[in-house]
Amino acid sequence: MIRSFNGKTPKIAESAFISEAAYVIGDVEIGENSSVWPGAVIRGDMGKITIGKNTAIEDNCVIHSGSPKIPWIEDITIGDNVIFGHGAISNGKSIGNNVIVGIGSTILHDVEIGDYSILAAGCVATEKMKIPERSFVVGVPGKIKGKISDEQYWWSQYSPKIYVETAQLAKKEKGLDSRD
Repeated sequence: MIRSFNGKTPKIAESAFISEAAYVIGDVEIGENSSVWPGAVIRGDMGKITIGKNTAIEDNCVIHSGSPKIPWIEDITIGDNVIFGHGAISNGKSIGNNVIVGIGSTILHDVEIGDYSILAAGCVATEKMKIPERSFVVGVPGKIKGKISDEQYWWSQYSPKIYVETAQLAKKEKGLDSRD
C-alpha cells in the first residue's frame, strides 16, 4: 500500500518492486530495482527517507524517520545495494552502500553505518553510534568486532543481485506489486 501523508507522496522508481502487503507512506524515495517485501513498513511521516538502488527491505522491516520533539533526529538515507534482513528496525540516520543489516537487528536514532559493513542478526546499533566502513558489528548493545572477512565482503556484493532478480520476477506476477 502506498499512501500520501501531509502533502508528501512516495516517489518510487518504475523498476522497483513494492509488495501489495507492504506499507509505504509520506516523504519516501525508492531507487531503481529496489524492493520492499510483505509486512515491511516505511514511514516518512516525520522526515524524509531516501532508499538507493538495488536495495532490499525484507519482510516485516520497519524504517521510520525523524522526531517532532528531537530536532537532531533527521532524515534517513539508505545507500545502494543494501540488504535489510527480515524484521530489522531502523531509525538510523545514514546507512552506506553494500551494507547488510542482519535479521532482527535494530538501528536506533542518529546511527551512521559505513559502506560494506555488516550488522549481525539481532544486533542493536545504539543511538548516535558511528560505524566505520567494512565493520562487523555484533551484540546488544552492538560492538564493532572487527573488519568484515573476504567472504562477508563477497556476500555484501552478491546478495543485492539475488534480490534484484527475485523482485523482477515478482513484478511479472499480476497482483504482487502494490501498483498493479
